[in-house]
Amino acid sequence: MPKKSHGHGHDTRYVRLQKNYCFACGKNNPEGMRLKFTYDEERDCFVCRFRLSKRYTGPPGHAHGGIIATILDEAMGKVNKLRQVVALTSQITVDYLRPVPLNKPLRVESREVRVRGRHHVNMAEILNPNGEVLARGRGLFIAIDPQKMFAKFVERKTSRDMKDR
Repeated sequence: MPKKSHGHGHDTRYVRLQKNYCFACGKNNPEGMRLKFTYDEERDCFVCRFRLSKRYTGPPGHAHGGIIATILDEAMGKVNKLRQVVALTSQITVDYLRPVPLNKPLRVESREVRVRGRHHVNMAEILNPNGEVLARGRGLFIAIDPQKMFAKFVERKTSRDMKDR
């Protein structure tokens, strides 16, 4: 007797990523910054509005330089979504132009500079409400194959596994 077909797509494998614990943008990291980015089509850039609390203190009343670099790196990394690639930071440079204040409304904007093969160059700026640039970053990101690099962090299940749940 022939085996019964379960129909199109019923034996499709799916991939479930672990929760997002990214320090900068992960919603599952209780200690993280939880930055939320949106894409501004008109200006062709990613934007995130935020305030930094005293836990991010460097100099009195201002943000730590490492936190500033983290925000710029995260913003530049979002730009790679435009090319639908996963690209990891290879190099980053930061120009600290003015102290970044705590407890004030701020925004970070990021955009693509150029792409050559797997090399993606992006830039980002942190601005105050007056539009003054407080810090600027430029980064080189290398596109990778996430299935190869992150295979041990991905949970693979078949539809049969799901039926057993």
